[in-house]
Formats: sequence, C-alpha cells, structure tokens
Amino acid sequence: MPTIPPAAGPGSHGDGTGRLGLDATTVLPYAGSRASRRTRGLRAWMMTAPVDIAALLAPLLVTHHNWRGTLVMAGLTVAFFAAGGLYHARRHVSILDELPSLCGRLLASAAVVAMVAALRHESAEYLIGFTRGVGMSAGLVVIGRALTREIATIARKRRWVEHNAIIIGSGPTSVELARLLRRYPQYGLRFVGCVDSPSREAPPAHPLIGGLHELEQLVAIVECDVLIVADPDCPEPLLMEVLRRPANASCDLWAVPRLWGSRSHGDHIGAIPIVKVGDTTLSGPRWALKRASDVAFAVVALVVLSPVLLLCAIAVFVDGGRGIFFRQERIGRHGKPFNIVKFRSMRPVDQHESQTNWSIAHDQRLRPIGRFLRRTSLDELPQLWNILRGDMSVVGPRPERPYFVEKFSAEYPNYAMRHRVPVGLTGLAQVSGLRGDTPISDRARFDNYYIENWSLWLDAKVLLRTVAEVFRGGGR
Repeated sequence: MPTIPPAAGPGSHGDGTGRLGLDATTVLPYAGSRASRRTRGLRAWMMTAPVDIAALLAPLLVTHHNWRGTLVMAGLTVAFFAAGGLYHARRHVSILDELPSLCGRLLASAAVVAMVAALRHESAEYLIGFTRGVGMSAGLVVIGRALTREIATIARKRRWVEHNAIIIGSGPTSVELARLLRRYPQYGLRFVGCVDSPSREAPPAHPLIGGLHELEQLVAIVECDVLIVADPDCPEPLLMEVLRRPANASCDLWAVPRLWGSRSHGDHIGAIPIVKVGDTTLSGPRWALKRASDVAFAVVALVVLSPVLLLCAIAVFVDGGRGIFFRQERIGRHGKPFNIVKFRSMRPVDQHESQTNWSIAHDQRLRPIGRFLRRTSLDELPQLWNILRGDMSVVGPRPERPYFVEKFSAEYPNYAMRHRVPVGLTGLAQVSGLRGDTPISDRARFDNYYIENWSLWLDAKVLLRTVAEVFRGGGR
C-alpha cells in the first residue's frame, strides 16, 4: 500500500521552506477544506449553462412575436457553445479569453436563424424585432459569463470549490506546477502529491507519494479528480497503459506540452501551458448521445432497407434452403459475449470450424449468392437488430470470436483495449483497408484511435466511407 507524506503544518510556507527545514524546491500537499469535499461533484457547466439559457431566452420576457426564432437560436447557441468547449472548466478563468469565441458562436447561430426567418417571413419588422432580441441576448450572455466567472474565482480562492490533483512527473516542471497550485488557489486545484517512475541516475526533485504503478490506489486514497502529466520519467507507452486503467481514466487529464513555444492552444497555470486531453471513455452524456444516434440510425435503416433485406432473405433461401440467418458468438463491450446475426453465406462443417476458421474468402464452398452477399457486405445487414438490442453500435471495433480475442489479446498488448466501447457494424479500421488478412496490430491501433478521438462527425465519416466501400464491392 502506498504511503502519503503528512500534509504541511501551519508553520510551513507555500514554497516548502520554514521550520520544517526542507529544501527550497520541496512542495508539500496540504489538508483539504470541508467545503471542497461537499462540492467535489460540481462542474463548470452546472452554473454557466443555466445562466446562458436564461440570458438567451430573456427576450421572451419583452415580446412573444419572435418566440420560435428565439427558442431555436437558444438551442443552437448552446449546442455551438458545447461544441466549442465553452462549458469545460478552465484553469485560468477570464471572460476576456472567452469573449472572441462567445461572440463568434452567438453571431453564427443568429445568422442561421435569421436566414431561415428571412425565407419564411417577408416582413422587415419581424427581422428587426428578432435582431433586437439577438442584441439583448448577446449582451446578457456576456454579462452572465462575467458574473459566473467572478463567482467561480471567488469560490476557488476561498477554497469552497477545489479538486484534488496528482502531478505525474518529478522534474523541474512538476515542481513549478506544484508550487503554483499551492500558492494560487484560483486555479481550483489542490496539489496532493507527485508520482513517477524515477530513473536510478536522476533522483526526483521532490518527494513522491508513490510510484506510477501505484497510481490507481493513490487516486482512490486521495480522492483525486485531476491528473496532470508533466515531465514523467517513463516511456510514453507505459504511461498510456497506466492512464487507461479504469480508476485513472475517470479523472480529468491535463498535460504540459513537450514543445514549449509551439503555440499550443489550451489553458495555462501561471506561465506553464497545459492542454486538456480528451476523455477516452464513452460514458455519461457522450455515451447517451452515441446510443441515441445508434438507435435512430438502426430504426431508419431497417425501414428504408426492408425491401433489400427481404430480397436477400429470399435469395439465401433459394440458394441453400432453410436457415437463412447465421448466428455466431462474438465478444462485445467489456468482454461480454453475444450472438451476432448475419445472412448465411455458407454452412460450416461444425461449431469448431465456425469458431476457429479465420477466413472463408477463398473457400470453394461459397456459392455465387453467398459470395455476392459477402463482397457487398449485405450479409451484415441483420446486425441492425443487434444494434437495436444494444449488443452493438453502428460504428466501432468489429466484433471477433472468443478464440481469436483470447489469441490476439495475448499477442498484442493493445488489442484488449478495443473492448472499452461497443463493437460496431463498421469501423475505422475496416474503411481504412484493414479487412481480411491484414495485420492485427494495425487494426488494434486504428480501433483505439477511433475510441480516443470519438465524435459524431467521425462516425459520419466512417459511415460515408462504408457506403463507398459497399458500392465498390470491397467486402471479403
């Protein structure tokens, strides 16, 4: 069990000097406040989003003539703000930093609504009234943001709201970060210690609360909310392996860019730039959004493609008689097995062949209809039912059989990480040419890239490329 040094007493200074007689560069953790323990669950959007919505809907208190345009603009603006990261917590809080992005997104949403309104209403009076409402909303949004930022700064300075932070690293940058967090509470982070895997040649610049391999235990012990990566003394693959573990992945992750002076766009603590690393887990609102889009897509696709499904079913029946569907066990999210449904393209000799035969692309038993279904990927369409059931997603790592999952997980360290999300009907690896007899390591790399950079637009791009592959006949 890792041990944590005691917090600095009242007689010690913020830079670690004083009666303790420590080196000037040593920075010790300090005790958390009672208020901050009660406010650990608070996030920036919980205050800013309601204020923004109230400001955007304020014109309805004056007039109801433009209520449709006002409601649409409010929803569109909030969506633009969320897409631009304006509801994420910032370490350096300043309304002046946000002002250009706020104004640009407000104008963009107002322009969209105004163009639609101009097409539907020929009255200039309507547009003038709507424009006045936009001006009122914009002014109130800026004022509201200034107030919420001031409230956040006061709450941080008085330590009513702060989140425990562990710094990963033991070099000069980590020491300076620890000193800044200790001295300036307005960043909203309470320094609780550093972890690293120090080399034998270079001892750490200040005491560590544990090694990198103990990070999961330490996150639980000190109730850590934020991890900051700064000059760690370990290889990057090892660091990423540690950060991907469930307990660590639940923390917000920030990193100090290695190339200072490269104009990295992010946040800063003092004069040290930091960049927020995107969440690599699909949970909470992100998972709800992806699941909702999956269900909508599957329902629409089943309705639109029902004639194609019927024709495929008839063709399979004519080609091989009863048993038009083929069910096979695959491994899904978190390693849970499920039965995938496909149109039968050929009959395996037995269950063992079905589970262990890697590819049937050149199997002589494939009849013309089965070969056509596989080449066009039409045999995959029944998996829309798996998507509705929640076994699969539209886009994600392709599901594999238990035999091969066990085999590949033992051979390739990152392969098992694919199962952090639901498996997919199509995937980034597949539309990038990694189908059939292609390197498993490359597939795993593409799948993990997809997981760590997920967005609805990335899903849309994969779907568009999938359609192109289908028309090109690029299946197995």
